[in-house]
Amino acid sequence: MTYSFKNDYSEGCHPRILELLSALQDQQQNGYGEDLYSQQAKVLIRKKIKDDGAEIHFISGGTQANLTVIASALRPHESVIAAETAHIHVHEAGSIEATGHKINTIISEDGKLHVEAIQNILDEHTNIPHMVVPKMVYLSNATEVGTLYSKKELQNLYEFCQSHELFLFMDGARLGAALCAYENDLTWEDIARFTDVFYIGGTKNGALLGEAIVITNPTLKNILGFHLKQRGALLAKGSVLGIQFLGLFEEDRYITLATHAYKMSKILAEAIEKKGFPFLFPPVTNQIFPILPNNLIDYLSKDYGFYIWKKMDSQHAAIRLVTSWNTPEKVVKEFADSLKNYSL
Repeated sequence: MTYSFKNDYSEGCHPRILELLSALQDQQQNGYGEDLYSQQAKVLIRKKIKDDGAEIHFISGGTQANLTVIASALRPHESVIAAETAHIHVHEAGSIEATGHKINTIISEDGKLHVEAIQNILDEHTNIPHMVVPKMVYLSNATEVGTLYSKKELQNLYEFCQSHELFLFMDGARLGAALCAYENDLTWEDIARFTDVFYIGGTKNGALLGEAIVITNPTLKNILGFHLKQRGALLAKGSVLGIQFLGLFEEDRYITLATHAYKMSKILAEAIEKKGFPFLFPPVTNQIFPILPNNLIDYLSKDYGFYIWKKMDSQHAAIRLVTSWNTPEKVVKEFADSLKNYSL
């Protein structure tokens, strides 16, 4: 049986979450997120981001988080700006467009958004009322290609958005991977301060399911709940979602699990670097994109699962390797040994 490096959500969840879930069997809890577990989890998150006034909602997954946040924030004639590689543009089956909102895309080599490119979008959309009005900027941290935003970059984006009356929304599906990376200089408090709304990804960092949407901008508060209900995202048994984040934020477990995934990816990256192979993007999070010869890719595919990300030429391709909160170090070292022992 092959070991999969295809994603960071193949495993179930951390044992502490199962322990908390098992206790539900003999309990009665209020519904729709008003249960004790959800309330406790919200307290822990507010404490972590140092914002007692943040509005928090738990939701089942990332696509649902993205579409409900964007739909609740935008008027029918307004659009969202995103990188061409953004999850909402590439991997969500047109969910944003299905809510009636256009995505204004920006070509970005590193998967990140920059002020100059956003300004170009704004300059192109001045023929009112014949064109949509860009109103939100969507970014991911870590990005879809594993790159990171620095504190200065995020602050610049936020201040630009503030001066142009744009909402800044951070997709945090892999926020843990970003926060624990060696190159990262952002804190929880920075993220809450320099965005209007963001979410904390649980699905890809040790939860059975779930993301935590955090709203800090007063203009966006008290709206999202209606969209969650309309779109079938408000669970009656909301305690199931609240438990995910109580388990993850107890004892700083969220960062501990993300750090494990990061350390496993570093072992892989170092083995690849020692073999002399380059990367499509700098290997700074739990997603790495080595460029390998096709015959080596075929050889590795016998024992490991991964995606071919981009064909570079007739003899080379970039693959994506993703480590998780539960990736065994033994498997990672075996992969490194396979590289070491292989002769081209």
